[in-house]
Amino acid sequence: MKFAKIAQKLALWAGYPRTFLGAIFLIVLWGLSGPIFHFNDTWQLIINTSTTIITFLMVFLIQNTQNRDTDILHLKIDELLRVTKEAQNAMLGLESLDIKQLEELRKKYRTLGEGETISLDGTVVPETKKQE
Repeated sequence: MKFAKIAQKLALWAGYPRTFLGAIFLIVLWGLSGPIFHFNDTWQLIINTSTTIITFLMVFLIQNTQNRDTDILHLKIDELLRVTKEAQNAMLGLESLDIKQLEELRKKYRTLGEGETISLDGTVVPETKKQE
C-alpha cells in the first residue's frame, strides 16, 4: 500500500502546471548549455538518458494510477447497479467474460436500444411513436 500512496502523490505532483513548466525550464537550460559543452556527445547523452529514464518510470506511475481509477469507477458502477431495482445484477460479473462474450452482450444491448431514442427532457421515446 505504500507504493500506491507514493504513486498517487507522484502522479498528482507530475500533473501540476508548475511541474510542466519546470520540465520546460530544464530543457531550455540544457539547450542553452549546448554552446558551453560544444554540443558534444556527452551533452546529448544527458538529455537522452534523462528523458528515457523519466519516461520509463512515468509509464509505471501512470499505469498504476489508471488501474486505481478504473477500479474505483468499476466499484461505483457496481454499487449503482446493485441498488437499481431494474438493473440486471448479472452485469456485476462482466470481468470474467472473454472478448467474444462481451461482443455478443454489446450486440444484444445495441439491439435493445435501436428502437428507442431519448428526448430532450430525458424520457425514452420508442421508435414506433416517433413515426406516428
